[in-house]
Amino acid sequence: MKGDEPDLHEIDRYDSGVGWIAYPDEMMERASHAFAVENEETDADDVWVVDPVDAPGVDDLLAELGDVAGVVVGLDRHVRDSGELATRHNAPVYVPEWMTGVAEELDPDVDVERFGARLADTGFEAIRIRDSSLPPWQEVGLFDGETLIVPESLGNASYFRGDRERLGVHPMLRLTPPTAALSGLDPERILVGHGVGVHERAAVALEDALSDSRRKAPRLYAKTLKSALPF
Repeated sequence: MKGDEPDLHEIDRYDSGVGWIAYPDEMMERASHAFAVENEETDADDVWVVDPVDAPGVDDLLAELGDVAGVVVGLDRHVRDSGELATRHNAPVYVPEWMTGVAEELDPDVDVERFGARLADTGFEAIRIRDSSLPPWQEVGLFDGETLIVPESLGNASYFRGDRERLGVHPMLRLTPPTAALSGLDPERILVGHGVGVHERAAVALEDALSDSRRKAPRLYAKTLKSALPF
């Protein structure tokens, strides 16, 4: 459950990016991220925001990186506060060209831009992690050779992780992990939509999460069931 008032908690700080959790006490641990890309035509870097949850202090955090150029929706159900933040910074909301339903969730006055294999001129490749109707799930990952952003299929909140896992596959995908989309990548860091990211031996954590997903599923489900029981 979400707390009554947001209380911004900074996470995942690195040279060109930062993340935050707006409601640190909520179980879902919804994480938002922003990264900066050099703009050769201006004095300030371009800032790209991914799946934001708004909170007091977010604008100050973004201003440390530069000027907001775009807000990215990485999961069809992660519209979150993308429209509000984009409007406040006079920036478009960026949505993969194959992702449906997102524009309808935004205010009609919000400018929506579609992107294909790459996210504009950021240097980030767009990875089509999942596009299915059963269950309904459209998700794009972003990877620039160093930073991998995975909005939902991987996470670090407690309900994602089994015993001794530094990174876990979403409980609904434990039996069908996104191996084809993500295996073989060699990121220096992995940023996720739920929980704190992985900044050490990230490639190892990624492969472990994918390869152990099915084997560790029963224990994760048992842990989740136990935590839900009233005794």
